[in-house]
Amino acid sequence: MKRTHNNGELRLANAGEHVTVVGWVARRRNLGALVFIDLRDRSGIVQITVDEKLAEQVKDVRNEYILQVEGKVVERQDKNPKMATGEIEIYAENVNIVNTAETTPMIIAEETDALEDTRLKYRYLDLRRAPIQNNLILRHKVTMLTRNYLSDHGFIEVETPILCKSTPEGARDYLVPSRIFKGKFFALPQSPQIYKQLLMVGGIEKYFQIARCFRDEDLRADRQPEFTQIDIEMSFVDEEQVWTVVEGLMKEIFRNLKNVELDAFPRLTYNECMARYGSDKPDTRFDMEIQNLNAVFKDTEFTVFKNVLEQPKGMVGAIVAAQAADRFSRKDIDKLQEFVKIYGAKALAWLKMSQGELSGSVAKVLKPEEKNALIETLGLKDNDLIFMIADKAKVAQTALGALRVKLGRQLNLIDENRYNFLWVTNFPMFEYSEEEQRYVAAHHPFTSPNLEDVDKLMSDPENCYSRAYDLVLNGYELLSGSIRIHDQHVQEKVFEAIGMSMEEAREKFGFFIDAFRYGTPPHGGVGIGLERLVMILAGTDNIRDVVAFPKTASASDLMSEAPNTVDEKQLKELHIALEK
Repeated sequence: MKRTHNNGELRLANAGEHVTVVGWVARRRNLGALVFIDLRDRSGIVQITVDEKLAEQVKDVRNEYILQVEGKVVERQDKNPKMATGEIEIYAENVNIVNTAETTPMIIAEETDALEDTRLKYRYLDLRRAPIQNNLILRHKVTMLTRNYLSDHGFIEVETPILCKSTPEGARDYLVPSRIFKGKFFALPQSPQIYKQLLMVGGIEKYFQIARCFRDEDLRADRQPEFTQIDIEMSFVDEEQVWTVVEGLMKEIFRNLKNVELDAFPRLTYNECMARYGSDKPDTRFDMEIQNLNAVFKDTEFTVFKNVLEQPKGMVGAIVAAQAADRFSRKDIDKLQEFVKIYGAKALAWLKMSQGELSGSVAKVLKPEEKNALIETLGLKDNDLIFMIADKAKVAQTALGALRVKLGRQLNLIDENRYNFLWVTNFPMFEYSEEEQRYVAAHHPFTSPNLEDVDKLMSDPENCYSRAYDLVLNGYELLSGSIRIHDQHVQEKVFEAIGMSMEEAREKFGFFIDAFRYGTPPHGGVGIGLERLVMILAGTDNIRDVVAFPKTASASDLMSEAPNTVDEKQLKELHIALEK
């Protein structure tokens, strides 16, 4: 089909040219003698002017018809500064209706009032909207910058298998039944973790992949059951070398796509993050850090605080909403009381500072010296609002951290134009599973423990820390990675520490364990969440906005109606019978 120009590229410099354009009708206005048509393609919209000579050709044209228009570019008398092509229009000399369209079930425009379920059911129509197209273009640019940057730094892109063995990596696998091997299953990879480590064993040294990953887990706004990560692995490296590569990649992406020059990324340990922000993925674009008030209340007679501080790891923590006391009524604070209970806190104490005096839920039970110590420790000023939680340190920190983020948004403390990166390091090696009544790997069982903690793997797992690290951006976990275990004896100790016998480990990872017998190099890497990165760059908080054909929060595809049933013949071929 003939086409000389893209619609959104025409400018005043093209005036006088004869052009042929194609696209969808975004809008039609009939002014009697003249008909104005906004014609849209991926590049943008241009106005077509049709006079009475061609009226018959366009009399039946409606929104989303596809037209081919030949005509002359002329300067517009009534210029539209809101349109990139607003200084010109095309005076139609011939209009060809390429295809017709029924009335669409949703408005196809930059802004649409369609519910998300409607947008997902008719995703092929939603894709015509500029915001979604721009997000996919942005995603494409990120992947191209990534490929070029890593290739220029000596990495090679290697594809790893999609059909692989089911291994315990933290989430449920998607299983694929084998027709040939009766009763056996492949699994879709949760990540290329084992394969990329085997590539290091194989001497590849510098690998990357724009890798598809699959996890059968509960969803949320920033998670999909199938997702993509920028997967990177390197041999003969330590943390610093991995971080240097990642920082360089991020700087390249933000320089090119946001015209932002990033500074060196700060670093905090996991314990520091929890103590200051109550989260291992803190949003550092605003302050309101958690304050430990144990010293203030060490001799308190207030029963609630006293009982907590007498417990191991008891804590009284606080955050201060500066100059915000007059913005919260008692009803507002009651809602925050219910909010912190979601995170395990039993209660939320509060105080307001006014004319140098403290009032609030616990004001009457605090001694004058405790109030004075609070004012001095927290640097309180009039109209400040203080929230306090007394509980086990982890509960108090987590609840205050969640409250901090909620207040940051509610009080408009977050600068949406800032990009704050943070390396979170020194994660716990293990976490205790109440469900399984044992310690499990906090990251994955191939993460290297800190060298000084190797001897404590069995005797003191609670206080073992790992060489795992996350990169956080604006409160989102952008990537997770670690230096891996390369010593088979250390690997055996880690398996033992999480209650996995060598027989069980060999059953699940036998081929992987065998590879460690033949000279495994020290290695480490990361998996960067591509969708999360693009989501932040695009300025949206919904990951479905940067995926061409996303799933719903219940992991279903409304457009294709997947998952769906299959006929009995297919099930028999796969040796599967369904329970009734």
